[in-house]
Amino acid sequence: MNLALSLIAASVAPVLLLDEDLAIIAASQSFLEAFDVGLEEVPGARLADLGNGEWNTPQLWSLLKATAYGQASIKAYEMDLKSGRGNRHLVLNAQRLDNSIGQGTRLLLSIQDVTEARASDREKDALIRDNAVLVQEMQHRIANSLQIIASVLMQGVRKVGSDESRHHLRDAHQRIMSVAAVQRQLTGSTLSDVELRGYFTDLCRSIGDSMISDHDQLALIVTVDHTIASSGKAVSLGLIVTELVINALKHAFPGERKGRITVDYRAQGDGWVLTVRDDGIGLPPKSQDAKPGLGTGIVKALASQLGAVIEMADAKPGLRVSITCDPQLSPAI
Repeated sequence: MNLALSLIAASVAPVLLLDEDLAIIAASQSFLEAFDVGLEEVPGARLADLGNGEWNTPQLWSLLKATAYGQASIKAYEMDLKSGRGNRHLVLNAQRLDNSIGQGTRLLLSIQDVTEARASDREKDALIRDNAVLVQEMQHRIANSLQIIASVLMQGVRKVGSDESRHHLRDAHQRIMSVAAVQRQLTGSTLSDVELRGYFTDLCRSIGDSMISDHDQLALIVTVDHTIASSGKAVSLGLIVTELVINALKHAFPGERKGRITVDYRAQGDGWVLTVRDDGIGLPPKSQDAKPGLGTGIVKALASQLGAVIEMADAKPGLRVSITCDPQLSPAI
């Protein structure tokens, strides 16, 4: 028994040994120092009588009594203690001991002061919220700036005389609007994770609203699984989807041709497959192939960043473009 009391007294963590009436049998020196309790106050005193009665709380008293009777146990019980040192947040653990170390029921109560840790957590949470607000504000400003640049380019289209120059300006305008659309859709997402189904759906709706005049003539369909992606990956995938959908809208349905474009994303093991398919006129004969444009270069660069490969195939009718990431073949970045 004397050895047990000595171990409790020497404990680095604040510890109390209580009897079944919650009277203090022994207290560690660390408890006395942490809670401004004099050694002379301890012998025979009940926990509820310490200090100015700050330990006399009905909830704690009830839990300790239930633990003493073997009806409950206290594990990581949190409470606020108002003391001379101010408000403190504590985590308590208590367990009922067997009778091998003495007569009657004994409770071992350990106490951890987490006041500073919780204050630090609150400061971190506040900083994260502030950073999130700043990032969203930055995203809004970027999207707005992109739209202003795009409008300036369109003013330039009306001023230049060369058809080739107008074509390049319109192409640049479309690219900027594509990036702006991706930016807008990411504005409401979290800083780290993006739910791809909602993201692709909103992105394609934005593209369709700006480029499809008759939705009965051209349909844009999104089928995506429940994948959650990092914001960096989502940006790259969003730009790829935007480029491929815009390319299909521009080239797959000449005249008044009806059709539909499907955007599909599926996780496959540790990899994934993104497919954009249309039922339009398909690829032209090889003899009529045009030189790859800026959009093709953008898609290739983004796919390379993601560690993915591109496959184009005749969908009969139309064209199917698949972007496949297989970590076993090419690890993603």
